[in-house]
Amino acid sequence: MFMSPQDGAVLARDILDILGKVPKVETVLCPPAVSLTAVADVLEGSEIQLGAQNIHWENEGAYTGEVSAAMLAGWCSYVIIGHSERRQYFGENDENVNRKVKAALAHELVPIVCVGENLIENEADLTGEVVQRQIHAAYSGLSEDEALRTVVAYEPVWAIGSGLAATPFDANLLCAAHVRGSLAELFGCDVSEAVRVQYGGSVTSENIAHFMAEPHIDGALIGGASLSSQSFCAIVRNVD
Repeated sequence: MFMSPQDGAVLARDILDILGKVPKVETVLCPPAVSLTAVADVLEGSEIQLGAQNIHWENEGAYTGEVSAAMLAGWCSYVIIGHSERRQYFGENDENVNRKVKAALAHELVPIVCVGENLIENEADLTGEVVQRQIHAAYSGLSEDEALRTVVAYEPVWAIGSGLAATPFDANLLCAAHVRGSLAELFGCDVSEAVRVQYGGSVTSENIAHFMAEPHIDGALIGGASLSSQSFCAIVRNVD
């Protein structure tokens, strides 16, 4: 929850100026809902895509303050679903995440499905159990074709905004065993290997290359570093 629409547009313009209209890696900006139009105007004609930070699972109705997938269809490409902050502060649960994933897919949005454990769960050695539960719940009732249209972001909650990050080795192991492993249980190995899996949690320009060198990590979900065009673009440029 940062920046006015005008500030968001300036940030998007700065990012576009640094990276160019065709960045070397697929890049998506996900501003707050009030800034979507302003950022979309800046990104028009470029290869940088637009995403939303959240949706409601219904197409329309008496849900004051909410934004539906139907409202975003046609101009947004992605939407973040089940982010740890939504789960922690707004009571987002596994059932709601599943409903939102289905709503996004129904309107041709690519859901970035966030999963991850908090500090208590991590210290209790429950990371695998938590991630498996979240994956199975988020993908419940989806077809193989629908699963292939999703992205998973593993974000250890204890790492977000803390300056601490999981080691690339540990993150890769988790993504292989519990993210891709759960997807394989649901849809088979071909789907599991094809779904893009990201890492999120104190990603910096200094550590991004190490994460990208791991075979089961395909990208990154950038949080605080995305508030600065210089730090965000340095991360994008350091992706090998």
